[in-house]
Amino acid sequence: MELSPRFDQALQYATLIHAGQRRKGTEVPYVGHLLGVASIVIDDGGSEDEAIGALLHDAAEDAGGKGRLADIRSRFGEVVASIVAACTDTVETPKPEWRKRKEDYIAHVAKASAAALRVSAADKLHNARSVLADYRKVGESLWERFTGKKDGTLWYYRSMVAVLRKAGGGAIVEELDRVVTELERVAGKQA
Repeated sequence: MELSPRFDQALQYATLIHAGQRRKGTEVPYVGHLLGVASIVIDDGGSEDEAIGALLHDAAEDAGGKGRLADIRSRFGEVVASIVAACTDTVETPKPEWRKRKEDYIAHVAKASAAALRVSAADKLHNARSVLADYRKVGESLWERFTGKKDGTLWYYRSMVAVLRKAGGGAIVEELDRVVTELERVAGKQA
């Protein structure tokens, strides 16, 4: 796969719309997460549309809602917009209750396209790797960053492994399972 100027444009767009955002509980610029997800997608053999979807997967949810999704559609096309829409758990402000939102997303992702599944799995893998690394640095206080706290966060990642595996699995999902299993182990909660 060759990355065209569309990818560069998407990276600039993502950097602009997520400017000033940081990873939860850290000083890490949010664009680092977007680049990490795109890297996983590219390494897995994803298309340019999937790589662009990875860069923009949180844009509607965290940076503009339905209007942002419409802008993505006009700039990057229907395929990218459909990936972003499928990776969005809500565009509502304020966001609905956490557990219900996550349950709805799990049900929704089970029916997503292969492209959206790849991006969603890459997103969860990058997040889980970050959570595991941060847990090793700060321990139990890590869970205060998350609305779902420890039990809810671990439930969500384990549920995502199950739904992604059922929907088709693949190398990213298997790696996600390994990371979540290690996170459960070090956090003292066996699956």
